[in-house]
Amino acid sequence: MIGNRKPVKVTCKICSKTLIGRKDKLFCSVKCKNYYHVNLRKATDIVVKELDNILHRNRSILLEIMGKRKVQCTVERMVLEKNHFVFKYHTHLHTNSKGKIYHYVYDFAWMEFSNDDILIVRKTKHI
Repeated sequence: MIGNRKPVKVTCKICSKTLIGRKDKLFCSVKCKNYYHVNLRKATDIVVKELDNILHRNRSILLEIMGKRKVQCTVERMVLEKNHFVFKYHTHLHTNSKGKIYHYVYDFAWMEFSNDDILIVRKTKHI
């Protein structure tokens, strides 16, 4: 014992066995370490798959509204909401020179004009 401090008993994150060895050790064996990382990856994959489904659905909604030939159009926010468009999910943002923010979903973007109107833009190869 150093001073008045008691030694800390460190246990395995998986099976709670007492760990022997380095102070920063987290697992008692390779088996416990592998179990932890495999299950962490599975949990992450589930969340990523859900988000990916939402992003693809958002893109499909924008494509359906835009059609195949339009480069941009303006729609009422209610149209997107009726189609269950999820505004909080996007792939990236772009701020133009006027300070307006475009929310991208892959190759489509939307920008809020007001509480009621949304501009939808298809990214072309030139941009």
